[in-house]
Amino acid sequence: MCIILNIETSSKNCSVSVSENGNIIGLKEQSYDEYSHSKSLHVFIDEIFKEIELSPQKISAVAISEGPGSYTGLRIGVSAAKGICVALNIPLIAIDTMQILARKIECAEGYIISAMDARRDEIYYSVFKSNNCKIPIKVSKTDYMIINSDSFSNYFKSSTVNFVGNCNEKIKGFLDHKNIIFSDFILPSANEMGIISFSRFKKSEFEDISDFQPKYLKEFGGKKINI
Repeated sequence: MCIILNIETSSKNCSVSVSENGNIIGLKEQSYDEYSHSKSLHVFIDEIFKEIELSPQKISAVAISEGPGSYTGLRIGVSAAKGICVALNIPLIAIDTMQILARKIECAEGYIISAMDARRDEIYYSVFKSNNCKIPIKVSKTDYMIINSDSFSNYFKSSTVNFVGNCNEKIKGFLDHKNIIFSDFILPSANEMGIISFSRFKKSEFEDISDFQPKYLKEFGGKKINI
Protein backbone atom coordinates (compact mmCIF):
# COMPACT_ATOMS: atom_id res chain seq x y z
CA MET A 1 0.00 0.00 0.00
CA CYS A 2 1.37 3.38 -1.05
CA ILE A 3 -0.01 6.44 0.74
CA ILE A 4 1.18 9.86 -0.48
CA LEU A 5 0.59 13.36 0.86
CA ASN A 6 0.13 15.71 -2.12
CA ILE A 7 0.68 19.47 -1.75
CA GLU A 8 -0.26 22.14 -4.33
CA THR A 9 0.53 25.78 -3.47
CA SER A 10 1.55 27.30 -6.81
CA SER A 11 -1.53 29.53 -7.04
CA LYS A 12 -4.05 31.15 -4.67
CA ASN A 13 -5.58 27.71 -4.20
CA CYS A 14 -4.09 26.16 -1.07
CA SER A 15 -4.64 22.47 -1.76
CA VAL A 16 -3.72 19.25 0.07
CA SER A 17 -4.73 15.66 -0.66
CA VAL A 18 -3.87 12.17 0.51
CA SER A 19 -3.86 9.36 -2.03
CA GLU A 20 -3.72 5.59 -1.65
CA ASN A 21 -2.27 3.72 -4.63
CA GLY A 22 -3.15 6.71 -6.82
CA ASN A 23 -6.72 7.16 -5.57
CA ILE A 24 -7.62 10.30 -3.62
CA ILE A 25 -8.91 9.39 -0.15
CA GLY A 26 -8.90 12.88 1.33
CA LEU A 27 -8.87 16.46 0.03
CA LYS A 28 -8.69 19.83 1.74
CA GLU A 29 -8.42 23.04 -0.27
CA GLN A 30 -9.55 26.64 -0.45
CA SER A 31 -8.92 29.42 -2.92
CA TYR A 32 -8.25 32.84 -1.39
CA ASP A 33 -8.26 36.38 -2.75
CA GLU A 34 -4.76 36.76 -1.34
CA TYR A 35 -2.02 34.21 -0.76
CA SER A 36 -2.72 32.65 2.65
CA HIS A 37 -0.66 29.45 2.44
CA SER A 38 1.51 30.38 5.41
CA LYS A 39 -1.61 30.40 7.61
CA SER A 40 -3.57 27.56 6.03
CA LEU A 41 -1.22 24.86 4.71
CA HIS A 42 -0.19 23.18 7.97
CA VAL A 43 -3.73 23.52 9.31
CA PHE A 44 -5.08 21.74 6.22
CA ILE A 45 -2.47 18.97 6.53
CA ASP A 46 -3.38 18.39 10.17
CA GLU A 47 -7.12 18.46 9.44
CA ILE A 48 -6.97 16.06 6.52
CA PHE A 49 -5.18 13.38 8.53
CA LYS A 50 -7.76 13.74 11.30
CA GLU A 51 -10.65 13.56 8.83
CA ILE A 52 -9.44 10.34 7.22
CA GLU A 53 -8.25 8.98 10.60
CA LEU A 54 -4.74 8.30 9.38
CA SER A 55 -1.46 8.82 11.19
CA PRO A 56 1.11 10.89 9.24
CA GLN A 57 3.63 8.16 10.07
CA LYS A 58 1.77 5.92 7.62
CA ILE A 59 2.58 7.97 4.51
CA SER A 60 5.10 6.62 2.01
CA ALA A 61 6.14 9.92 0.38
CA VAL A 62 5.28 13.58 -0.06
CA ALA A 63 4.53 14.98 -3.53
CA ILE A 64 4.90 18.68 -4.23
CA SER A 65 3.76 20.82 -7.14
CA GLU A 66 7.12 22.15 -8.33
CA GLY A 67 5.97 25.17 -10.33
CA PRO A 68 5.89 27.41 -12.18
CA GLY A 69 3.67 29.71 -10.18
CA SER A 70 3.70 32.03 -7.21
CA TYR A 71 7.16 32.57 -5.71
CA THR A 72 5.76 32.75 -2.18
CA GLY A 73 3.31 29.89 -2.59
CA LEU A 74 5.91 27.55 -4.06
CA ARG A 75 8.46 28.34 -1.37
CA ILE A 76 5.95 27.66 1.40
CA GLY A 77 4.81 24.38 -0.14
CA VAL A 78 8.32 23.10 -0.81
CA SER A 79 9.52 24.03 2.69
CA ALA A 80 6.60 22.15 4.25
CA ALA A 81 7.14 19.11 2.02
CA LYS A 82 10.86 18.97 2.78
CA GLY A 83 10.26 19.28 6.50
CA ILE A 84 7.82 16.37 6.53
CA CYS A 85 10.10 14.21 4.38
CA VAL A 86 13.09 14.81 6.67
CA ALA A 87 11.06 14.25 9.84
CA LEU A 88 9.58 10.97 8.59
CA ASN A 89 12.59 9.87 6.49
CA ILE A 90 10.47 9.45 3.36
CA PRO A 91 11.11 10.49 -0.27
CA LEU A 92 10.08 13.71 -2.02
CA ILE A 93 8.28 13.63 -5.37
CA ALA A 94 8.06 16.72 -7.61
CA ILE A 95 5.32 17.19 -10.22
CA ASP A 96 5.13 19.84 -12.93
CA THR A 97 2.30 22.24 -12.05
CA MET A 98 1.25 22.38 -15.69
CA GLN A 99 0.75 18.60 -15.77
CA ILE A 100 -1.39 18.77 -12.65
CA LEU A 101 -3.53 21.43 -14.32
CA ALA A 102 -3.78 19.43 -17.58
CA ARG A 103 -5.38 16.52 -15.73
CA LYS A 104 -8.51 18.63 -15.25
CA ILE A 105 -9.32 18.23 -18.95
CA GLU A 106 -10.99 15.08 -20.23
CA CYS A 107 -10.64 14.73 -23.97
CA ALA A 108 -10.15 11.83 -26.37
CA GLU A 109 -8.15 13.74 -28.97
CA GLY A 110 -6.37 17.01 -29.62
CA TYR A 111 -4.11 18.99 -27.34
CA ILE A 112 -4.33 20.34 -23.82
CA ILE A 113 -2.49 23.59 -23.17
CA SER A 114 -2.06 24.48 -19.52
CA ALA A 115 -1.50 28.21 -19.09
CA MET A 116 -1.08 30.29 -15.96
CA ASP A 117 -0.81 34.04 -15.65
CA ALA A 118 2.75 35.37 -15.45
CA ARG A 119 1.74 39.09 -15.40
CA ARG A 120 1.45 41.63 -18.22
CA ASP A 121 1.07 39.72 -21.53
CA GLU A 122 3.16 36.80 -20.28
CA ILE A 123 1.98 33.28 -19.53
CA TYR A 124 3.50 30.08 -18.15
CA TYR A 125 2.49 27.18 -20.38
CA SER A 126 3.00 23.60 -21.45
CA VAL A 127 1.40 21.47 -24.17
CA PHE A 128 0.06 17.95 -23.62
CA LYS A 129 -1.69 15.14 -25.47
CA SER A 130 -4.48 13.31 -23.69
CA ASN A 131 -3.67 9.80 -22.48
CA ASN A 132 -7.06 8.21 -21.80
CA CYS A 133 -7.64 10.91 -19.18
CA LYS A 134 -4.96 9.39 -16.94
CA ILE A 135 -1.59 11.13 -17.11
CA PRO A 136 -1.36 13.68 -19.96
CA ILE A 137 1.72 13.26 -22.15
CA LYS A 138 3.89 16.36 -22.39
CA VAL A 139 4.78 17.37 -25.95
CA SER A 140 6.53 20.65 -25.16
CA LYS A 141 8.63 21.74 -22.21
CA THR A 142 7.11 23.96 -19.56
CA ASP A 143 8.16 27.52 -20.33
CA TYR A 144 6.89 31.10 -20.45
CA MET A 145 6.17 33.48 -23.30
CA ILE A 146 4.69 36.81 -24.29
CA ILE A 147 1.37 35.82 -25.87
CA ASN A 148 0.58 37.11 -29.38
CA SER A 149 -1.77 36.32 -32.27
CA ASP A 150 0.52 33.59 -33.65
CA SER A 151 1.02 31.75 -30.36
CA PHE A 152 0.15 28.03 -30.54
CA SER A 153 -1.06 28.36 -34.14
CA ASN A 154 0.84 25.20 -35.11
CA TYR A 155 -1.48 23.32 -32.75
CA PHE A 156 -4.94 24.86 -33.17
CA LYS A 157 -4.84 25.18 -36.98
CA SER A 158 -4.70 21.41 -37.35
CA SER A 159 -6.31 20.05 -34.19
CA THR A 160 -8.58 20.81 -31.26
CA VAL A 161 -6.84 22.71 -28.46
CA ASN A 162 -8.19 22.85 -24.90
CA PHE A 163 -6.86 25.75 -22.85
CA VAL A 164 -6.97 25.34 -19.08
CA GLY A 165 -5.74 27.81 -16.48
CA ASN A 166 -6.30 31.23 -14.98
CA CYS A 167 -5.40 33.35 -18.01
CA ASN A 168 -8.06 32.34 -20.52
CA GLU A 169 -9.41 35.89 -20.72
CA LYS A 170 -5.91 37.16 -21.51
CA ILE A 171 -5.47 34.51 -24.22
CA LYS A 172 -8.89 35.28 -25.72
CA GLY A 173 -7.60 38.80 -26.40
CA PHE A 174 -5.07 37.32 -28.84
CA LEU A 175 -6.45 34.00 -30.12
CA ASP A 176 -9.78 33.22 -31.80
CA HIS A 177 -10.26 29.99 -33.76
CA LYS A 178 -12.96 27.35 -34.17
CA ASN A 179 -10.61 24.64 -32.84
CA ILE A 180 -9.94 26.43 -29.55
CA ILE A 181 -11.89 25.44 -26.43
CA PHE A 182 -11.52 27.40 -23.20
CA SER A 183 -12.08 25.40 -20.02
CA ASP A 184 -13.79 26.75 -16.91
CA PHE A 185 -11.08 25.19 -14.73
CA ILE A 186 -8.61 27.85 -13.69
CA LEU A 187 -6.42 26.66 -10.78
CA PRO A 188 -4.37 23.49 -10.18
CA SER A 189 -5.45 21.20 -7.36
CA ALA A 190 -3.93 18.41 -5.27
CA ASN A 191 -7.01 16.43 -6.29
CA GLU A 192 -5.26 15.78 -9.63
CA MET A 193 -1.91 14.72 -8.16
CA GLY A 194 -2.61 11.24 -6.81
CA ILE A 195 -2.25 9.19 -9.98
CA ILE A 196 0.88 11.10 -11.04
CA SER A 197 2.62 10.87 -7.68
CA PHE A 198 1.84 7.14 -7.45
CA SER A 199 3.34 6.58 -10.91
CA ARG A 200 6.50 8.47 -9.88
CA PHE A 201 6.69 6.51 -6.63
CA LYS A 202 6.55 3.15 -8.42
CA LYS A 203 9.42 4.28 -10.65
CA SER A 204 11.40 5.65 -7.68
CA GLU A 205 11.50 9.08 -9.32
CA PHE A 206 12.50 10.97 -6.20
CA GLU A 207 14.18 14.32 -5.60
CA ASP A 208 17.29 15.14 -3.61
CA ILE A 209 15.64 16.80 -0.63
CA SER A 210 18.61 18.97 0.28
CA ASP A 211 19.10 20.36 -3.24
CA PHE A 212 15.55 20.55 -4.60
CA GLN A 213 14.19 24.00 -5.45
CA PRO A 214 10.91 25.08 -7.08
CA LYS A 215 10.93 25.75 -10.83
CA TYR A 216 10.21 29.48 -10.99
CA LEU A 217 11.26 29.67 -14.71
CA LYS A 218 11.88 33.40 -14.63
CA GLU A 219 13.22 35.99 -12.26
CA PHE A 220 10.93 38.68 -10.91
CA GLY A 221 10.42 41.29 -13.63
CA GLY A 222 12.05 39.14 -16.31
CA LYS A 223 10.65 39.11 -19.82
CA LYS A 224 10.87 36.67 -22.71
CA ILE A 225 10.08 37.33 -26.35
CA ASN A 226 7.87 34.75 -28.09
CA ILE A 227 9.43 33.83 -31.43
